[in-house]
Amino acid sequence: MREAIETNSASSLSPSQPPPQALLERLKDYGQEDVFTLWDELSLEERDFLVRDIENLDLPRLDRIIRCSLHSQGLPVAAIEPVPEGSVSTLEERTMEDKERWWKMGLKAISNGKLAVLLLSGGQGTRLGSSDPKGCFNIGLPSGKSLFQLQAERILCVQRLAAQAASEGSGGTASIHWYIMTSPFTDEATRKYFESHKFFGLDSDQVTFFQQGTIPSVSKDGRFIMETPYKVAKSPDGNGGVYTALKYSKLLEDMATRGIKYVDCYGVDNALVRVADPTFLGYFIDKGAASAAKVVRKAYPQEKVGVFVRRGKGGPLTVVEYSELDQSLASAINQQTGRLRFCWSNVCLHMFTLDFLNQVVNALEKDSIYHLAEKKIPSIHGFTSGYKLEQFIFDAFPYAPSTALFEVLREEEFAPVKNANGSNFDTPDSARLLVLRLHARWVVAAGGFLTHSVPLYATGVEVSPVCSYVGENLEAICRGRTFHAPCEISF
Repeated sequence: MREAIETNSASSLSPSQPPPQALLERLKDYGQEDVFTLWDELSLEERDFLVRDIENLDLPRLDRIIRCSLHSQGLPVAAIEPVPEGSVSTLEERTMEDKERWWKMGLKAISNGKLAVLLLSGGQGTRLGSSDPKGCFNIGLPSGKSLFQLQAERILCVQRLAAQAASEGSGGTASIHWYIMTSPFTDEATRKYFESHKFFGLDSDQVTFFQQGTIPSVSKDGRFIMETPYKVAKSPDGNGGVYTALKYSKLLEDMATRGIKYVDCYGVDNALVRVADPTFLGYFIDKGAASAAKVVRKAYPQEKVGVFVRRGKGGPLTVVEYSELDQSLASAINQQTGRLRFCWSNVCLHMFTLDFLNQVVNALEKDSIYHLAEKKIPSIHGFTSGYKLEQFIFDAFPYAPSTALFEVLREEEFAPVKNANGSNFDTPDSARLLVLRLHARWVVAAGGFLTHSVPLYATGVEVSPVCSYVGENLEAICRGRTFHAPCEISF
């Protein structure tokens, strides 16, 4: 997104020479000429850095984003309504026949190369006490596997299941392409981690890395904040930056070339994520929707999760963050169901058609509205009050002609890893226990037995994703055998 500007290199300027005229005039067009305020105090190297920093900004696009985002902040928002019951596939209404049919439909689409997986992995494990990419984090399972490895092995397992299903039917191969969005802070480390682990058994050419963008932080009046006298303060553009990144890296065209029709999108920090879930894919295909999301029931009114709502009378489904939901609405009860009226939590497990992704990247770019997060931003004047601009992955939903919601059990599919051990929730310890308990139930259901020297509620066993995706095919390994928890069960 570089804007070409004819200018002399700053390093070729004499100490007394002013900023490049063409660049200065362009900045004045957008009211951003203050970036050169301290020009006279900069060394030649710092001037060169500043000029290149500004040259690499798409000024017309940024100006449009800043103006549209600041303007939208003061506009009234349409009232929200609960999600219509018919928009959700709930657990109680789902039959075994439905699940088997969706599973087979999903495996068939996968064996025909119709599914890609899109991982949002731009964050570092800072809150976990690590500067590594969050996907490198080991939550303490008996195997010591990282989040990246667990997800890669689930892809391998689904590929095997799809290939087996295809061999029993009309044939087809099973290779799932994995698109991994990094950030400038995690890209190099992520690539090296995958290379050093030989892509966890996947073919290296079925994994594509790409970076999300950054965007300047701005003052309350929309001017760039300077982090240093020669550098504009920037921050990642949010997990919704995936849409812009897909557009500018031409990966949507890459998907089309590969024959991909459906894209499974999720965040890296979920230890129980069912990557490339055939049942969810089959449901999505069956519904014929443009977008879909897995949802879990909100545990209690004050739970800090965004919820799906309908925006306006008969309007589109979208997500409202917990901080934006009035407490009286958050606590309101549906008298017919006994559930919270706004009960369907967004847990960043989404499915899109490729056609819809092509439409939404253009729509989001045209509207140019980003969320404004008011922050104290490090600057040349100390910590300055200003805005970080970001988009969220769920910003796509209002553009969808149809969105299907698919209820799942959080104890089976949602084990977030967000906070360091010792915090009250969403820690590596809590995620590890959710994995061990779920897998212990699989083993017992397959005829296995467990012994344990600590209470079973505080431990369990780990089933390697290479062995089983959702507890299937475990009888041959487990029936009649006894396992001492905690341990890993593999081939």
